[in-house]
Amino acid sequence: DSAAAWDVAATVQADLERSGRFRALPRSQMIEFPHQADAVDATDWRMLKVDYVVVGQLVRMPDGRFELRYELIQVATGERLLGTALPADPGALLPASHRVADGIYERILGVRGAFATRIAYVAVEGPPTARSYRLVVADADGANERIVFNSPEPIMSPAWSRDGRSLAYVSFHSSLPAIYVQTLKTGEQVRVSARSGINSAPAWSPDGDQLAVALSRRDGNVDIYLLSLATQELRRLTDDPSIDTEPAWSPDGRSLYFTSDRSGAPQVYHLGLSAGGRPRRITFEGSYNARPRVSPDGRELAVVTLDRGAFRIAAVNLEHGGVRILSSGQLDESPCFAPNGADIIYATREGGRGVLALVSIDGHIQQRLAASAGEVREPAWSPFLY
Repeated sequence: DSAAAWDVAATVQADLERSGRFRALPRSQMIEFPHQADAVDATDWRMLKVDYVVVGQLVRMPDGRFELRYELIQVATGERLLGTALPADPGALLPASHRVADGIYERILGVRGAFATRIAYVAVEGPPTARSYRLVVADADGANERIVFNSPEPIMSPAWSRDGRSLAYVSFHSSLPAIYVQTLKTGEQVRVSARSGINSAPAWSPDGDQLAVALSRRDGNVDIYLLSLATQELRRLTDDPSIDTEPAWSPDGRSLYFTSDRSGAPQVYHLGLSAGGRPRRITFEGSYNARPRVSPDGRELAVVTLDRGAFRIAAVNLEHGGVRILSSGQLDESPCFAPNGADIIYATREGGRGVLALVSIDGHIQQRLAASAGEVREPAWSPFLY
């Protein structure tokens, strides 16, 4: 009875098409605009070679909120595959629309959608003598950016807590490198490690109680430690003359992967956290493999590898050791899996500046994400938020 408060269909279409796994029929080519499954004539849509039709309504409720009602129909059989309704406040129609896309994606592909998740990254602007660093949180498509912290000093290594409510990161705004945890809803920032020397590469444990961090203590050497957030207790995990850094947790929380040059060049190692565990080298193909990130199912690692003179993103199969080159840039870095494991976000160079990019786990789908001006670095993908 009035203009729609939000174009839900446009958001759903953009999400599904951006995944690279769907191609939507332009509205100008649609033969009709039904809003309920029982009004869909499958015969007509089969003539257009359409596989699925999504219909729905945006309904204003008496309390001023909205309800997004949607249904998914398989054209070949005419079967209604999905039908549900999502409540949404007037200011939350965008994230609710992303959830509609998530539901469709999962019902058709059998993989949970990640459109309603978020990403964090560092954006850098200005000349070297007057740079500005911003910690940015955005929707998974790069839109709806929000600056959660800014500083004239470097910000590095953002990492999401497992509940998606906080970010850990490294900042130099107190003149020395320190690790902070910031609650996104309130903006509260807590310094959790400012020990003498290097404080870097925080990674949340699956239970959210600890951070794996890279520290240099009295001997000046960089090693991996576990930091209890409740007690500030430290447990040293590696003790080697080499540089051990960039820890990443296994999904079960029983082990870590990290980068070390103990073999003479950066390679990825695995360390069980039970008593007596010793590091075991994981990567052997190529002279450089670093920045490991573990897939949600624990079967693969995303790494930065040196491939034919260029730094690219690769996937390492942890069962048989095979390596797949996924990206095609010259300076690709900082890979991070989507929480559903279907895609990897990373930073690359385009037109002389840092940008965000996505690649599917099979390497077939590659795309760029929109982001604000400036150098974009170190993206991190949030966990599922609902």
